[in-house]
Amino acid sequence: MTDRKKISAVTRRDRITGILRESQEVNIPELARLFKTSEMTIRRDLDFLSDQGFARRTHGGAAVAERMEFQFDFVECRSRNQKAKKAIAAEAAKLIRPGQSIILDTGTTTLELACLIKGMQNLTVITPSLAVASVLQFSTGVQTILLGGVIRKGSPDLTGAVAEKVLDMLMADIAFQGADGISLKGELFCTDIQIAKVDTKMRRRSQKTYILCDSSKIGRTGFASNGSLAEVEALITDSGITGEYVEIIKKVCKKIIIC
Repeated sequence: MTDRKKISAVTRRDRITGILRESQEVNIPELARLFKTSEMTIRRDLDFLSDQGFARRTHGGAAVAERMEFQFDFVECRSRNQKAKKAIAAEAAKLIRPGQSIILDTGTTTLELACLIKGMQNLTVITPSLAVASVLQFSTGVQTILLGGVIRKGSPDLTGAVAEKVLDMLMADIAFQGADGISLKGELFCTDIQIAKVDTKMRRRSQKTYILCDSSKIGRTGFASNGSLAEVEALITDSGITGEYVEIIKKVCKKIIIC
């Protein structure tokens, strides 16, 4: 049990947030018993979390807020196959040189790449990802161009006609794109038709395109098709890809880089 003499309001609220993540809903009497504090204190905690967008007050307690659900989903997605994503990002970073302009697509693997290049000098990054832009915003050597557009519900991505129009004004040396699935015929898939349209435009506005995709997504399809490996310079994936899949995809893709 928690000793209220040894716990601050900040720690208690963090723990309440964790409980919300696990159970989706909490009630005031149970929290008061757990933390050995008054129900009034718990009400203040829940009011604070509600004001911050982490909880939605209900009769007698609180439920997880939409913002909080999104943050948990994003963190979980980023942590999935993270070792492979970091290795892929490290391989992709070797292709980038000072003075270049690059496009970083949405997704957690391109986000890992953004973390690796934020210390580079004389680099221009074009992105529809709010997450990527937030990583690069304080980089003194990186000029970041954030595409306009509509924020996709439940995701830190910009899509739509505005994003596509801005891309028409630009030209990049390299585009780095993710994929939610790659079929054994080399077809690229994502979960949203608007993202598919932006991805297609990115390839057209780049001299070269590299697909960054961990091996768990190879052999899978998705909702929206947005092109083929035949259109790109190379697929960069991890060593989890099977030899059989390598041989099949080699028939479609110019080059496979395995890290």
